[in-house]
Amino acid sequence: MLQFINDLPENVVGIHAIGEVTQDDYEKILVPRMNDLVKRQGEINYLLVLETDVQNFSLGSWWEDMKLWLKNFTKWNKIAIVTDQKSVEWFSDVFRFFIPGKSRGFKLSEVGEAVRWISATDDKNTQRKQEVPFDTIVQDIQMRSSNKGQGPSGENL
Repeated sequence: MLQFINDLPENVVGIHAIGEVTQDDYEKILVPRMNDLVKRQGEINYLLVLETDVQNFSLGSWWEDMKLWLKNFTKWNKIAIVTDQKSVEWFSDVFRFFIPGKSRGFKLSEVGEAVRWISATDDKNTQRKQEVPFDTIVQDIQMRSSNKGQGPSGENL
């Protein structure tokens, strides 16, 4: 399931992935929000808090992800992926060599740092229009984490 992360600046789309992620999640939740962001800003700043195993993404969701990535290839400005899956975090760091923008991986314990990084403007002459309530965002993500401490099939670890 994909859920929006609230209270982020208007130049950031934040998504919290938990449980099973389907093609329908992409089509109804992520794609419209990304299209709106590109229309308004011309670039994408994307925060993904991944608290589900990548195996929980359906084949259709991977297809939608690839289409979204290719469609907006030149629009990616910053991507922050927050997860405790080492391979995904590593891939996020390496991914920066394949997109025109910046990409960083963060541990779940670093979600506050990820929000600060993705929210920061690179242009020192541009003032952020909205103050970001970092603590509120982090608490919201932690409260909505229904599979925290569980394996990909819901079993306790």
